[in-house]
Amino acid sequence: MKRTLGLALVCLTTVTAMAQEKWLSFKGKEGPGKGKHIVLVSGDEEYRSEESMPMLAKILSHHHGFDTTVLFSWSEDGTYIDPNHIKGVTGWSQLDSADLMIIGTRMRAYTPETIKHLGGFLNAGKPVIGFRTATHAFKGGDKMGDISGNDWGLKILGEKWVNHHGGHKRQGARGVIAKGQGKNPVLNSIKDVFGPSDVYGVRHLTDKDTILLRGAVTESLDPSSKPVVGGKNDPMMALAWLHTYQSPDGKATGNSLCTTMGASVDFLSADLRRLIVNGSYHLLDLEVPKEASVDFVDPFYPSFYGFWSGKNAGIWKERGLTPADYGLGKTPTAPEPKGTPKWPFMPAKK
Repeated sequence: MKRTLGLALVCLTTVTAMAQEKWLSFKGKEGPGKGKHIVLVSGDEEYRSEESMPMLAKILSHHHGFDTTVLFSWSEDGTYIDPNHIKGVTGWSQLDSADLMIIGTRMRAYTPETIKHLGGFLNAGKPVIGFRTATHAFKGGDKMGDISGNDWGLKILGEKWVNHHGGHKRQGARGVIAKGQGKNPVLNSIKDVFGPSDVYGVRHLTDKDTILLRGAVTESLDPSSKPVVGGKNDPMMALAWLHTYQSPDGKATGNSLCTTMGASVDFLSADLRRLIVNGSYHLLDLEVPKEASVDFVDPFYPSFYGFWSGKNAGIWKERGLTPADYGLGKTPTAPEPKGTPKWPFMPAKK
């Protein structure tokens, strides 16, 4: 009997360890966020959220005290991180204890776990931060309450996929504080937001949404480049805003922050990182710091955005990454995808 019980405990421990390896967790240090849990959901084929989410999670836990958990998209056989697998996001149950979700997925398919746990999170009216492709975080006609995958971004964040307003891989985006928002606490100490991803088109916001930043299309990907002259910036598209959503079951409301910036390489901008940190405080009803610390905890060497598909899709199996590769003290680096423009503004690797 004792031997049987011992074997059962060993098996249970092994199964638990294997499950925990599917996501990455950081215990918050002392800070205003102590006792709050933020779940960051990666999973996109183009903008490298598997790189940016662990970096942001480290900042939020190390500098601000939040407990953080990062979810990843896994291969179909569950052996390595594979952003190309649209049903691969694993660990949605972590949202059951979350106070805030940060999401950067792209056109994922709902799974029963997504509907159950993400649906429950939203039905509780809990806050959401979405960046870049979160406007089209899911796809398909399956329903989470009355919200299909196709309209998730529109209903939860206030916008869906529209178009590339700026020139993709040719023109950058500079954040300009929207009229009347200079004293909004979400923008505390935010002065210079620039990213080499282009400005997205935004058409569906209403007077109920609070536009925080507008996006100036710049002449090039150079951080010092000037806004283009002409109609592209007249008017400028919304770049970051606050939105109130209706829960999938129609019984609650919640608040969200969205920015159409958010390629991994965009987060070399300290003030874009600060927007996410400030937004986390704001949405959790905590006092936003006057100048939130957003220094990297570990070196950050993002890869330029682009697709690894077709004959190049095998790179994910070749790399064989797991969450542990993004743990404290670790900084994975990646080759640049085909079609990457020359961009000599990456940090030097040490």
